Amino acid sequence: MSTTNRPVSPDDFANEIVLAHSPDSDDAFMFYGLRQNAVDTEGLKYRHELADIETLNRRALNGELAITAVSIHAYAYLADRYVLLPHGASFGDGYGPCVVCRTGPGAPASLADLRGRKVAIPGTLTSAALATRLYAPGTEPVVVPFDRIGDAVLAGEVDAGVLIHEGQLTWKDDGFRLLADLGVLWKEETGLPLPLGGNAVRKDLGEATIAKISRALGASIEYALANREAALLDAMRFSRGLTKERTDRFVGMYVNDWTRSYGEKGRKAVRLFLDRAHAAGAIPSHVEPEWVREER
Repeated sequence: MSTTNRPVSPDDFANEIVLAHSPDSDDAFMFYGLRQNAVDTEGLKYRHELADIETLNRRALNGELAITAVSIHAYAYLADRYVLLPHGASFGDGYGPCVVCRTGPGAPASLADLRGRKVAIPGTLTSAALATRLYAPGTEPVVVPFDRIGDAVLAGEVDAGVLIHEGQLTWKDDGFRLLADLGVLWKEETGLPLPLGGNAVRKDLGEATIAKISRALGASIEYALANREAALLDAMRFSRGLTKERTDRFVGMYVNDWTRSYGEKGRKAVRLFLDRAHAAGAIPSHVEPEWVREER
């Protein structure tokens, strides 16, 4: 797709629509129904394109992607051109990105000790980076690919790192000390789940096409949940070494009732996250999130 801002017509996607998401087991699980051609796409054809979430955030900034997974943080910069689908979200409900450090002398003892120190983040537009800024202000963020953050911490390249994806389950096995689980802090403070990611669609696809996309992606999630064992086995291709039990746990953390629908509580969490980001000076303006109408 062109990266210009010209209006997009459904005719641009006569052959297929690119559906961009991350190469992770939870996204693979979520889109299992579509990959298996098991849901009604109402004549639309989809091609799956995989990239890490920060790459997808950046490509969405350029307007390159028709449908894409995005960080809720990144959505603050996309709200003029993209609308959130009413399903497909990833929330950390009492869990989330983990801030870890090495053990031993000189290691930080708390988030407060990170002020002025280097902290590896998986991308400046990730929700993990935003949550870190909210709960550990004054750090020196260092962008490191998400799957190298642990190595950077162990090598002493940074003083701490923010682990996402399967690192949230393996940090103890890998010999790190947990400084904070940001999802825990958010839940304790707000009583809400921490909004991390969602699926967004370009507004200029038009209401009719967007409605078809929304129905297909919603059906794909329901199909995966109804065929959990098969979907889980397929998703393990993207679990980066996790056992089946841990893959099951990880998928359950991020594909659940919150994924089916944000609900009023989930939408409140997104608004609060973005409001606090603006109040902290982490995003340049107030953002009122917008969702595709949810069909019941």
